[in-house]
Amino acid sequence: MISEFKAFAMKGNLVDMAVGFVMGSAFATVVKDFIDGVFMPAIQPIMGGIDLSTWKWVLEAPTLAADGTVADAGWVINFGQFLTSLISFIIVAFVMFLIIKGMNKAMVKEEAAPAAPPANEVLLAEIRDLLAKK
Repeated sequence: MISEFKAFAMKGNLVDMAVGFVMGSAFATVVKDFIDGVFMPAIQPIMGGIDLSTWKWVLEAPTLAADGTVADAGWVINFGQFLTSLISFIIVAFVMFLIIKGMNKAMVKEEAAPAAPPANEVLLAEIRDLLAKK
């Protein structure tokens, strides 16, 4: 059983897929940092200084106790972080599209094998060769 698992784990496709997952995770981290540190601050002036990640919809405001502490956190939907994640996803998907498109262009196209002649031409060629021998 261990040898079967070792053979399964060492197949080329599985190892390639594992490397792809690790690289994809690292790429996602880079894109997230790019979004949070470069892209969003760059578009904030265009949007009037609004930070998307702070956008939220307050359904029920938090209530404070007499001593100033939060007694009830209330109900808040933080959709700004979702928008930031959505922008990040779109950028990752677009970059992956460009990478795959570039790889497809770079791949050497195999030349198609010449089509086999029709069976009647092969038969006629054999008859011709037999007649030429006589």
